[in-house]
Amino acid sequence: MKVYDDKHIKNIVLLGSVRSGKTTLAETMVYEAGLIKRRGSVEEKNTISDYHEIEHERGNSVYATSLHTEWRDYKINIIDTPGLDDFVGEIASSLRVADTCVMLVNAQYGVEVGTEVIWNYVEQFRKPTIFAVNQVDHAKAKFDEAVASLRERFGAAAVLMQYPLREGEGFDSIIDLLKMTMYKFPADGGKPEKLPIPAGEKEKAERLHNELVEKAAENDEALMELYFEKGSLDEDEMRKGLKIGMRNREVFPIFCMSAKRNMGSGRMMGFIDNVAPTAGEMLPEQTLDGGELACDPAGPPVLFVFKTLVEPYLGKITFFKVCSGEVSEGMDLVNYQSGDSERLNQLFIMDGKERNQVKKLVAGDIGATLKLKATATNHTLHGREARVGLAPIVFPEPRIRSAIVAREKKDDEKLSEALRDMQAEDQTLKAEFAPEVKQLILWGQGELHLQVAQWRLEKIYGIKTDFVEPKIPYRETIQKAASAMYRHKKQSGGSGQFAEVHLRIEPHVEGAPDPGDLPVRGKEEIDLPWGGKLVFYNCIVGGVIDGRYLPSILKGVMEKMQEGPITGSYVRDVRVMVFDGKMHAVDSNDISFKIAGAQAFKEAFRQADPLILEPIYEMEVMVPEELMGDVMSDLQARRSIIVGMESQGRYQVLKALTPLAEQYKYTTALKAITQGRASFKRRFKEYATVPYEVQKGLAAKCAE
Repeated sequence: MKVYDDKHIKNIVLLGSVRSGKTTLAETMVYEAGLIKRRGSVEEKNTISDYHEIEHERGNSVYATSLHTEWRDYKINIIDTPGLDDFVGEIASSLRVADTCVMLVNAQYGVEVGTEVIWNYVEQFRKPTIFAVNQVDHAKAKFDEAVASLRERFGAAAVLMQYPLREGEGFDSIIDLLKMTMYKFPADGGKPEKLPIPAGEKEKAERLHNELVEKAAENDEALMELYFEKGSLDEDEMRKGLKIGMRNREVFPIFCMSAKRNMGSGRMMGFIDNVAPTAGEMLPEQTLDGGELACDPAGPPVLFVFKTLVEPYLGKITFFKVCSGEVSEGMDLVNYQSGDSERLNQLFIMDGKERNQVKKLVAGDIGATLKLKATATNHTLHGREARVGLAPIVFPEPRIRSAIVAREKKDDEKLSEALRDMQAEDQTLKAEFAPEVKQLILWGQGELHLQVAQWRLEKIYGIKTDFVEPKIPYRETIQKAASAMYRHKKQSGGSGQFAEVHLRIEPHVEGAPDPGDLPVRGKEEIDLPWGGKLVFYNCIVGGVIDGRYLPSILKGVMEKMQEGPITGSYVRDVRVMVFDGKMHAVDSNDISFKIAGAQAFKEAFRQADPLILEPIYEMEVMVPEELMGDVMSDLQARRSIIVGMESQGRYQVLKALTPLAEQYKYTTALKAITQGRASFKRRFKEYATVPYEVQKGLAAKCAE
């Protein structure tokens, strides 16, 4: 396979809502270049990028897939991404290594909620973007409305490069505003005929061409002067201005096409070749020590790992971008994170599941290798002469959770190992054993995300599992002071057990003074692993309890705090004062005082007006304006407090504080309410008091 230099490599990521045509466009781009003889289709389940069994079952992308095409002496690396935000981790990792985004927009719908959600990640990575209005040949296509929605959302930066002569089933011609030419396609698509712009379109085309010229000129002072001098710009000058504008994210070119009928993809590929920036023209990579790394083929070899995939019968495939220098087969590199040496035994260009072996890859290129020992997603590999660590991808936090159990007890260990492998592949999937609720919890981005994980466990790892409703990790605390004593006495021949502990407990409030009515002989402030604090005071006078027994009393209190008296949940924000007690010269020991301390704490806690706290999350729901009322009503029915709303294009973003207990299967409910047109994200906010009736019900349930 031909090795391209850094000036002839373009890295693009295909983005867009589900069914916007990303996979079809990727297939068409490879076919148009002549690299395959026959185009596959999503319906026939034979495309290059959607090759996994789960993708064939579902009929859409689940994984981000790398492939490439070649167009007029340029290599275009393509990453085809899923269109659902359940798989946003695949989108984030792809954006990290792409140099240009191609955002597909369905000509029937224009900017959809999926477009908005994905755009939030494009904004984070600050990547140049091309909009491709696809499916212009659909009977319900509305090209002008789709463009209007782009301009409404993205402003004057969204600029037309072409428009269709006719849309709908009669679509076969594109008027190109850069070249001022009409491209007329044969019925089955492919290479178009270049024709003059029809007389009836001349005025419109000239007006839009002048808008494009002005947009190109305003991105560079020299071009602006040239434009004022000549009154126009030639094609090369326009390309220069558009490239500057794209790089500065002040120009978002809009193309039109039918990827399915192979009409318009070649023209966009030519634009990517000539105008879209290379990796070397982008901003330098940020390093972990605050420095920068330029994409220089003459620099030290540095790779960034953006994706890990475990394939049956093949093992671990590591996908990387060469960020500096060049790498070749047999090269030894060092893992920045682990310090381990790794050998690149083989190098590949991946086209879906096909591996095309190459001898070397240069700065700016994307490739893969097999069976690295200690290298994972977000790791940096570098040469021995220069230690470099690159800034990692920040993946979104998971939004939903479910408890997962193996149907057969013998599969428990196998399940843990499988989940560990799956988390290595997917950084947005998290599994953890929650000791407080004694459940294995699987966190994900949405119901579909978890369903795919369950499918993989059964089909790939041979483990049948059930998802059950997870228990809520409540917290317990107190509202007033209370005192209690407990005497532990046990005699069974010989030396026995004896301890008596008197203590007082109070709510802990940050910054509160020490108790003034008790002598404070010692104080220990403990940050609890589950949040909140325990402040433990020694208020013993006269040696009624030997100081060596106080750690045992504290240990007893801590053990009881791990299983609160009301719901069995963790206790937080309490201060404990041990102020009296008794001991026996022979029968007292550590275990006796541990038991006495635990029981005294339990008794005092029950008298101190116990309070149950629940986890509250900040939620942001992006919803079409006309459906906002339904979504708001549903949130309020879930005990949410609406704290704000703001407009984002044609969508509203509702902000609410919602208890975790009310969020089970929320993604399913939201899709039902909005027909899949809304999305949400969330993050933990705080623990807050549950309403009285809810606490009463929880206490009764736990007492059963």
